[in-house]
Amino acid sequence: MASARTSSTTREAAPAATPGRVGVLLPLALDAPYDYRLPEGMAAPPGSFARVPLGGREVIGVVWDAGAGDVAEDRLRPVVEILETPPLAAPFRRFIDWVAAYTMASRGAVLRMAMSVPGALRPPRALTGYRLRADFAPESAAIRMTDARRRVIAEARDGQARGAREFARAAGVGPSVVRGLIAAGALEAVAIASGPVFDPPDGARAGLCLTPAQAAAAEVLAGRARDGGFSVTLLDGVNGAGKTEVYFAAVAAALEAGRQVLVLLPEIALSAQWFARFAERFGAAPAVWHSELTLARRRATWRAVLEGQARVVVGARSALFLPFATLGLIVVDEEHDASFKQEDGVIYHARDMAVVRARTEALPLILSSATPSLETVVNVERGRYDRLELPAQHGAAAARLIEAIDMRKSGLPATRWLSPRLVEALTETFAAGEQAMLFLNRRGYAPLTLCRACGHRLGCPNCAAWLVEHRRFGRLICHHCGYGMPPLEICPECGAEDRLAACGPGVERLAEEVAATFPEARRAIMASDTLFGPRAAAEMVRRVAEHEIDLLIGTQIMAKGHHFPLLTLVGVVDADLGLSGGDLRASERTYQILHQVAGRAGRA
Repeated sequence: MASARTSSTTREAAPAATPGRVGVLLPLALDAPYDYRLPEGMAAPPGSFARVPLGGREVIGVVWDAGAGDVAEDRLRPVVEILETPPLAAPFRRFIDWVAAYTMASRGAVLRMAMSVPGALRPPRALTGYRLRADFAPESAAIRMTDARRRVIAEARDGQARGAREFARAAGVGPSVVRGLIAAGALEAVAIASGPVFDPPDGARAGLCLTPAQAAAAEVLAGRARDGGFSVTLLDGVNGAGKTEVYFAAVAAALEAGRQVLVLLPEIALSAQWFARFAERFGAAPAVWHSELTLARRRATWRAVLEGQARVVVGARSALFLPFATLGLIVVDEEHDASFKQEDGVIYHARDMAVVRARTEALPLILSSATPSLETVVNVERGRYDRLELPAQHGAAAARLIEAIDMRKSGLPATRWLSPRLVEALTETFAAGEQAMLFLNRRGYAPLTLCRACGHRLGCPNCAAWLVEHRRFGRLICHHCGYGMPPLEICPECGAEDRLAACGPGVERLAEEVAATFPEARRAIMASDTLFGPRAAAEMVRRVAEHEIDLLIGTQIMAKGHHFPLLTLVGVVDADLGLSGGDLRASERTYQILHQVAGRAGRA
């Protein structure tokens, strides 16, 4: 049988190990490894992936230690197999232990995040290729030669094994010609290894010309990436200061030192421009890690990270638990962003856990933001983190002018939300052939539906939230639990007809007002419920960048680092909206989002 060690919050040291047994941690809700007997002649160094019996099934876990030795030898079940997969490094296993203790989660649950793609634990299957038989003679009477077949034979004389489709493309023939030569015995099947999954980025490629302030910061970060060792550096620069190009210098230095790099972004689906800049800078695309990858791509990426083939990985918060072979640098871009916090399963903040992983593996960490979190600012002030500042925008961009408008003095009707001053500014912007953005952090048409007869508010039957009207979908939706229902014409409380009214603005209602005020303006809505997947987000960014849209209306996803050269005006509707409610960090987050969205204007 297997033996599980008793769990404790202090994770006391296990008893002295006994030869011939190992402790295997399983990716289940278990806090301690189980002891298994190691068959004679089987080697199982710590970190190895082992297939072991558990009840009536077999499970793959990780050899965590040498076993506790507190169960009789004759009661232990044997390890079935040690997989031919590179082991998890000792610092990464210590990181898993630390995260589990800090978050009060079981070590098995944290390990499950690191083993999120079980299919990647097996080596990829060899591909079948074809090459010319050594004893093949074209004059053989058994094979009728044609011009198409002669072209295939000519391509195959280099002796290189290739797939049937590759032969067909190279020779300019149809696949049936190659299949005919295979059937006739002219080409023989051989196993070929799959090529590298990712093209290696070139750290030696020259980057953009940096300003003196940027170059000084880049040199500091690149030096730390080259030298290694634990450090945390806040790269604090205003929007448009070129922070990305600066930390690219550190990425290049880590690559030249032969190490891997992890870059965490808050919204992978909204980072098309970032990926384009990376490819231009390093000559190849990075490996990507997020929840919307296909299973096959996740398998290939996970395996490439473990084997060190994926040199740069860009991902969401879950990428922090990838098993890097030679990790040398971590970058957390937009480190203040709330989406780095995982709020289900194992609860953790990826920014904070990135600091722990950098310390555990003795490597530098870069935190980049125009609006650093209060935790990071305090750590800088206490001397725990270093700080590099970029106080000026890059290039010839002019300083932004910010104007606050008191809507109480505008005298607008109850159904309008654009002040006369904002309408005037939009008119001037469109006349100049430039673009504008309207920001309102509310999805849908209206956040509340109210009965004007009895005052009843339509609420979610499952929770205490109000139902938000989405006219685009013809639904009333709860943004907390996802409950939905069709719009009502009769008040469920008093039975009054045609007295239910939409109260307050959402982005759909704002778009309705814009359509009436600027009917000629090309406009689009950018919100999480209007963009379905990374492709849709990338297409929206492309349309704005190429000036196919004059006015973009949307929520906070518009503020995620986009660069639109012709965007010169940002209007924020209900700027103090985020200050309401019971969020203790409301003022901090309101400042951050307003600062970020204002940074989309005047970048060029």
